[in-house]
Amino acid sequence: MSAMPAFRAYAVAQLHHEAPPGEDIAVYLERIQGTLDPYGGRFVAHDPQPEVLEGDFGGYVVVIGFPDMAAARAWYRSPAYQEILPLRTRTVGGTALLVEGKPPEYDPGSAAAHVRSAAAERA
Repeated sequence: MSAMPAFRAYAVAQLHHEAPPGEDIAVYLERIQGTLDPYGGRFVAHDPQPEVLEGDFGGYVVVIGFPDMAAARAWYRSPAYQEILPLRTRTVGGTALLVEGKPPEYDPGSAAAHVRSAAAERA
């Protein structure tokens, strides 16, 4: 069994469709991995029925991992991905974004000082 690649950036999407997906989405799904390969991108999650723990959530979740933000940006802007993107956007809407991952040693508690400082400035 091979080790999971180390991802430092992610493309994340919350997607939804009004009607059942058709041929355009089938073609998009057949071709997307070929657009990801040159940038080291791999699907991490592709879940049509995520388990919602808090709040309202409609649609499904897609998470694609990349080695870094430069690779994620280059993939999204690539001619190969831009060529197939309309196959999805014509029938499936939603929100897509890129986020930078944290290293394994990241401590979320280290953000507390920043949160307190920002709150003090607003007071």
